[in-house]
Amino acid sequence: MLTLDGCMGEGGGQVLRSSLSLSARTGQAFRIDNIRAGRRKPGLLRQHLTCVRAVAEVCGAEVEGASLGSTRLVFRPGPIRAGTYHFAIGSAGSAHLVLQTLLPVLWAADGESEVVVEGGTHNDWAPPFPFLDRAFAPAVSSMGAVLDLALEAHGFYPAGGGRVRALVAPSRFQPLEWVERGAIAQVRPEAVVSGIPTRIAVDEIRVMASALNVPVSRPRTVEDPMGPGNLCWLDVEFETGSAVFCGFGKKGVSSHRVAKQAVKAFKQWRAVDVPVDEFLADQLLLPLSFAGSGTFRTTEPSLHTRTNAEVIQAFTGQQFRFEDEGTGAFRVTLG
Repeated sequence: MLTLDGCMGEGGGQVLRSSLSLSARTGQAFRIDNIRAGRRKPGLLRQHLTCVRAVAEVCGAEVEGASLGSTRLVFRPGPIRAGTYHFAIGSAGSAHLVLQTLLPVLWAADGESEVVVEGGTHNDWAPPFPFLDRAFAPAVSSMGAVLDLALEAHGFYPAGGGRVRALVAPSRFQPLEWVERGAIAQVRPEAVVSGIPTRIAVDEIRVMASALNVPVSRPRTVEDPMGPGNLCWLDVEFETGSAVFCGFGKKGVSSHRVAKQAVKAFKQWRAVDVPVDEFLADQLLLPLSFAGSGTFRTTEPSLHTRTNAEVIQAFTGQQFRFEDEGTGAFRVTLG
């Protein structure tokens, strides 16, 4: 049995999530201690517990330590089963992180699957739906992943209540070579609000459009019965792909500051002239490991990304190389 220390790297939920995905795909049991030891509230929160229970259901795993607050888990996977699944976090914990833990497992199933996850869909510290739909999904689809996403209800922090549906089919991943960005074709400012004045979204779009000298777009107003919320983002299309840069609305933070978050993230990525942003880089490591090889260029890899690489190496023996090109750009290579 593989033994992991939850303190490794950034010491957060990434170690657990990637371990669950890889354990189910490889059939290798694991034990993890000190779960989320690097966080203010260590141990399994509702989102992480939902990840454990979801993967366990899909692969018929035997599990020890699956309870709120637990800092130790033993996971013995069984065979992966395609099917129709529904998981509810019961909080604003990220539905997308639960889904992204399941996707690698379902891509290795023997048939098509449908999965619905309820929880947060537009909350900080996790990929919101626009990023999942416009950046992550196209990238993995280009490698051979079969994935269709639908947002059925918005869920903002702190109430949650969102719902995302995914149709998944068995997928054979191809090596990725994504080193050039090419010309930026379009930058579109977007914003959505629920339960707060629409003018906030209008202001955010105007700030982003003015800062980047691009046309304004119409704001979106949705009804989230669980509570108010706000997200703005820049939807970017370029010669070799697409990207999304977000600003998360928070109580007491002006719409101007929220919009500037997205603008700042976009400008930092644009200045380095790479195709893959910091957050997508982290999420491409597992698909690359399934393909067995590949390379892409990105901004400086985060500790989150490097931790993910450590977990993959522990399960598969595969080693990622992070090459500093000296201009703010890094080349990430497997194989």
